[in-house]
Amino acid sequence: MTDQDYMKRAIEMAKKGGGWVHPNPQVGALIVKDGRIIGEGYHVKYGQLHAERNAIASLRESAEGATIYVTLEPCCHYGKTPPCTEAILEQRIARVVIGSRDPNPKVSGKGAAILREHGVRVEEDFMREECDQLNPVFFHYITKKLPYVVMKYAMTADGKIATKTGASKWITGPEARAEVQQIRSRYMGIMVGIRTVLQDDPMLNVRIPGEKSPIRIICDSGLRIPLESQICQSARQYRTIVVCAEERQEKKAQLEVMGVEVLAVPSVDGKVDLVRLMHLLAEKGIDSILLEGGGTLNYSMLREGLVQKVIAYVAPKIFGGETARTPVAGAGVQLPDEAVKMKLSEIHKAGEDLVLEYECCI
Repeated sequence: MTDQDYMKRAIEMAKKGGGWVHPNPQVGALIVKDGRIIGEGYHVKYGQLHAERNAIASLRESAEGATIYVTLEPCCHYGKTPPCTEAILEQRIARVVIGSRDPNPKVSGKGAAILREHGVRVEEDFMREECDQLNPVFFHYITKKLPYVVMKYAMTADGKIATKTGASKWITGPEARAEVQQIRSRYMGIMVGIRTVLQDDPMLNVRIPGEKSPIRIICDSGLRIPLESQICQSARQYRTIVVCAEERQEKKAQLEVMGVEVLAVPSVDGKVDLVRLMHLLAEKGIDSILLEGGGTLNYSMLREGLVQKVIAYVAPKIFGGETARTPVAGAGVQLPDEAVKMKLSEIHKAGEDLVLEYECCI
């Protein structure tokens, strides 16, 4: 096996932590000696051992003189766990091959420097592009101090998310809907507007046994959410934050008794200030959000430059209808040059539906 083969395996190991390590990055590590893999591990869950220490814990022989392949620069500071650089040095590992650089100011080159100071051969930026793709959420959250937002919607081939009567179940097929459940489990929060709650009464959970459901965030400027909604009724089972622009004390108290967190945010034109909201959610440690809003909320988030990625499910159907809703509403732009620019990053099929993934060029 080559260096590339070993790093590819470390990357696959890292992916196993998806959805469980927030707000930490996904990291995989592989220890190789004399052409044999003698240890491997990944960051399993936030607060638990990092990938390097899990790989070391799996050793059944000495790692002296070995090479460790790690998808992200080893940490060199005390957090919830001790520094991984110390563990690498204790094992007398001779060579460290690093994929991504860690943008966290507590690390940011310091981990690699410490290893070099102690005589370890360090190779950086190895398969960096592939390793960077593991952690767009972490990199954005650390550098921007804002959640990484993915706007996801399902629409017909003529761009409708519902019929002219408002009916929307189901636009896509079972394969696409199953895939969406997996997507939900990858992000720390899921956000919709109050109109979606009033129209669809969704649960916004993950219906896959053993998978983690995201924190539910409801933008509800006037605190109109019905107490009998599925969101409120299940608030003690799934963490729920209702965001309002005007506090109605009696309603707030009723919601809090049910287990709902009520977050008051300053308003802009009577609506929740979304920029301020994103900062507040980041302060709460929420590093990523799957936006499943309707056209109004989607437009507002795009207009404020708060969306980093778009996932569009396109069904082979046509609804028609001048009044049928579209994924993005609002005032819209006046000229084509004012459009939100995007770059297609992936395309695949889920059953009969087409799935398009775009990176927003902000």
